[in-house]
Amino acid sequence: MGAYRNVAEGVNPQARGIDEILSEARGRLSRVSPETARARQLAGALLVDIRYESLRSRDGAVPGALIVERNELEWRLDPQCEYKLPQAEHHDVEVLVLCNEGYASSLAALSLRQLGLRRATDVIGGFQAWAAAGLPVTPPLNEEFL
Repeated sequence: MGAYRNVAEGVNPQARGIDEILSEARGRLSRVSPETARARQLAGALLVDIRYESLRSRDGAVPGALIVERNELEWRLDPQCEYKLPQAEHHDVEVLVLCNEGYASSLAALSLRQLGLRRATDVIGGFQAWAAAGLPVTPPLNEEFL
């Protein structure tokens, strides 16, 4: 029958697929390369690593990045939220979101923009591209993954 089911089988005909949603999100962002992200981080932008702890333990981390897992991102970076982090002091903060490969970060950055963080965007290729570019990475913490 193929990958898609017809309406009679319970598929919402108004539903959009993730590829369409991701493309739309990226069309609203000015995404940056890992090298540009590093330069902006050094200039004061907030680089936010949203990867799970297991990925950081396996692959390492970006020095100076703020660790906020994806499921807490909006609460921690919304300047109007009582649960915000000190770095989320105003809506003009430049936020660069980093995930593992640059997919979830696009959706996360768009969500931050919807909260009014107009300078939020994401890093093309995520952590994997960052590491491949030879940018600073701390060694993995968990020897289980070595």
